[in-house]
Amino acid sequence: MYDVAVVGAGLAGAAMSLLLAKQGARVALIERQTAEALAAEAADGRTTAIAAGARGLFDRLGVWNELEPDAGPILDIRVSDRDSILSLHFDHRAVGDEPMGHIVENFRLRRALLEAVQAEPTIAAYWGVQLTGFETADGSAALVSDQEQVIEANLAIAADGRGSTLRRLAGIGVRAIDYRQTAIVCTIHHECPHDGIAHERFLNGGPFAVLPMTNAPDGSHRSSIVWTEKRELAEYLLTLPRPSLERELRRRLGGFLGDIAIHGNCWSYPLSLTVTQRLTGRRLTLVGEAAHGIHPIAGQGFNVSVRDIETLGHSVGQALAKGMDPGGRVLLNRYAQHRWPDILAMIAATDGLNRLFLADLPPFKLGRRLGLAAVDRIPPLKRQFQRHAMGLGLFGQAS
Repeated sequence: MYDVAVVGAGLAGAAMSLLLAKQGARVALIERQTAEALAAEAADGRTTAIAAGARGLFDRLGVWNELEPDAGPILDIRVSDRDSILSLHFDHRAVGDEPMGHIVENFRLRRALLEAVQAEPTIAAYWGVQLTGFETADGSAALVSDQEQVIEANLAIAADGRGSTLRRLAGIGVRAIDYRQTAIVCTIHHECPHDGIAHERFLNGGPFAVLPMTNAPDGSHRSSIVWTEKRELAEYLLTLPRPSLERELRRRLGGFLGDIAIHGNCWSYPLSLTVTQRLTGRRLTLVGEAAHGIHPIAGQGFNVSVRDIETLGHSVGQALAKGMDPGGRVLLNRYAQHRWPDILAMIAATDGLNRLFLADLPPFKLGRRLGLAAVDRIPPLKRQFQRHAMGLGLFGQAS
C-alpha cells in the first residue's frame, strides 16, 4: 500500500507527487495518458506565469535549473483599459532585485516535471490508466482502474483537472459559470525587443495579454499572446487565413513591438469559473484545477495551485515524519480551512475584474480608469498589489 495516490500527472499532479516523494512518501501517480503524449509540444500551446513566490517550489523539486534558460523574466507589468491614457505600471525594482515572475511554455514545464518523476525511486507511475472506481475504508482508499487493478493508499489526491474523474467518483459536486469567452493562445515573433515587460490590455471582448518569452533559437524576439474574445467572435477569428488573423492581432496589439508574425499553431480554450463544493472527502483531497478553475485575467491560476500543493505537501510531510496517518480527518480539515480563504479571494478577484472590465457603461469605464490611475499613484497600495501579483501577499505567501 502507498502513502499517497495522486491522480493526474499534469503540472499540479506531477509537482504534488515530487514534493511528497522528497518528503519521504511512497507515491502512486495515476495518469490516463502516456508520459510521451502528456509532454508533447503539440499537446498544449499555453504558457504559465510562475510568480516569484511560486518559483521556490520548482527549486525544491530540483527542476528550476533546467527550466531557467527557457524562462522569460517579467520585469515590469503594464495594465491599461482600451484607449485610455490612464494606466497602471508595476516595476520589479519597487520590491527588490528579482523578476516579478517568469513565463515558461507549458510543454517545457511538463517535460521537466515528468523527467524528475520518472527519476524518483519512490514514485510508482501508472501510465495509460483510467479510473473506474473509488472506495474507502477506515485506513485506506482503493482506486480501481479499467485494467482491473486496485491501487491502495492512505490518502488519494485528485489533481486531474477541471473535469476530474476522481472528484466525480467520490461524489463531490462542482459549481460552474460559463463566461461565454474563449482565449486564443499563440506565440508571436516580433521585430522590437519586449524588454521583459508584460502587457495586459482590457478590450471589449476581455483581457488581451502580451507575455515576454525568451528569444527563439535563431534570436527572434518572442511573446506569448492570450487573446480573450466573446466565444462567437473567437470561433470566427480562428477560421480566418493566417494573414487576416495577424491583421486582427495587430489591430489590438498596436505597433510597439514592430512587425509581428504568428509562429506555429493557434490554440483556443473556452473560459469558465469552476469551484468544487468541498475540498476534501473521506481519505481524499483536491488540488489544482480539480478544486478550482479561475479566469486567466490575472495570470494567477497555477500560482493558486502551487499554494495548494505546498500547503498539503507540508501537512502530509509532517504527518509522515511523526508516524501519523496522512489521510486522517484532522489533517484534511486543516488543509481545507487553510486553503479556502485564498481560493475564494482569488475567485472573487478574478471574476469581479472580468465583469468590471467588460462593463461598457460610462460610470464603470470612468471608475475603473480612475482606479488604475489611483493605484499607480499611491505607492504603499501599489506595492501591496505588486506583492500579491508576485505571490508574496495579500492572501499568504507561497513558500
